[in-house]
Amino acid sequence: MATEVKVPTLGESVTEATVGEWLKNVGDAVEADEPIASLETDKVAVEVPSPVAGVISELTVELGATVEVGAIIARVEEGATAAAAPAKAKAEPATETKAEAPAATDGSVTMSPAVRRAVLEHGVDPTTIKGTGKDGRLTKEDVLAAAKAKDAGGSAPAAAPAAAAAPAPAAAKGERREERVKMTRMRQTIAKRLKGAQENAALLTTFNDCDMTAVIEAREAYKDLFAKKHGIKLGFMSFFAKAAALALKDVPAVNAYIDGDEIVYHDYVDLSVAVSAPNGLVVPVVRSIDQMSFAEIELAIADFGKRAKEGTLTMEDMQGGTFTISNGGVFGSLMSTPIINPPQSAVLGLHRIEDRPVAVNGEVVIRPMMYLALSYDHRIIDGREAVTALKIMKEAIEDPMRMLIDL
Repeated sequence: MATEVKVPTLGESVTEATVGEWLKNVGDAVEADEPIASLETDKVAVEVPSPVAGVISELTVELGATVEVGAIIARVEEGATAAAAPAKAKAEPATETKAEAPAATDGSVTMSPAVRRAVLEHGVDPTTIKGTGKDGRLTKEDVLAAAKAKDAGGSAPAAAPAAAAAPAPAAAKGERREERVKMTRMRQTIAKRLKGAQENAALLTTFNDCDMTAVIEAREAYKDLFAKKHGIKLGFMSFFAKAAALALKDVPAVNAYIDGDEIVYHDYVDLSVAVSAPNGLVVPVVRSIDQMSFAEIELAIADFGKRAKEGTLTMEDMQGGTFTISNGGVFGSLMSTPIINPPQSAVLGLHRIEDRPVAVNGEVVIRPMMYLALSYDHRIIDGREAVTALKIMKEAIEDPMRMLIDL
């Protein structure tokens, strides 16, 4: 008897999703509650589990199709485990053709479209790469890391010749190619929200720079004790989170938003932290960060980063947020003008740390400096308030004691 697999409830106000990846094929055996598909919503990827144990008898929608909550996407023949092996063997050739796998691939590696494109582009053998995604699946970052290792001469000699054969056609002289790839639902939503922020808000950015000497020295002095006690490294983000919380308490407009003809203020700070995920940038929320310790902040952010890479963030993780911090410095950015995350009214942009000559007490010295950028909605935040808030953050980073005695 075939059991229908339906699109589950996706979250508040989310009514549809896109089939981003089939985790199982027709003929594959599945256990009860084992994921068979990954759906892309506006914010996160949601896995659809099989309601029963059995064998996949039918996939009713195509990869990339848009499906609504309650729609049937597959059928499972309950209790038909004995037929799983031959059915899978029959289905494998079709899977290989669809995936356009390189010669070195034996079809046993499940890859999303983004991962498949990365494999073909970089000419790596996916069967030699250890996946770090959920259930050991490959992520785009895994492929890029393997390609980098191969370029540096770190790949296995046996795998290199086979992998190198894949991109050979692209090397033909004078050949020009282009590829059309449908935007993921998440990327479409990111595009709409960012464009909407530019159209609906009066965006302005104020800059400052800060001397990172005190924070670097504090990390160096206490990193071992901190890691031993809390089981997490002491990073820069917790310092900036605490500094931001200090500033937002003193300048509440930066922690508020506009709702119609009203301004909504908050007596708490729910911090949205931009982190990289395989399908784009996501912004999970650390609740009541103003009440958290440095260790609690570091643990929360590390957990979000891990789950973003695995694709296991939930809709609840992404909702809310009163202020955002985005760290472009991890990618090497020197300076930027970040865009606010609606309906929030401000975002702090962090950048790379580099040694620069600065004047200290009348002398030119070399200090580790970072540019800070605060983009804000000028409809609700005046220039004086924005500059004051950023100055408070700068002073807290340059003198971390301020965060301990609430100055």
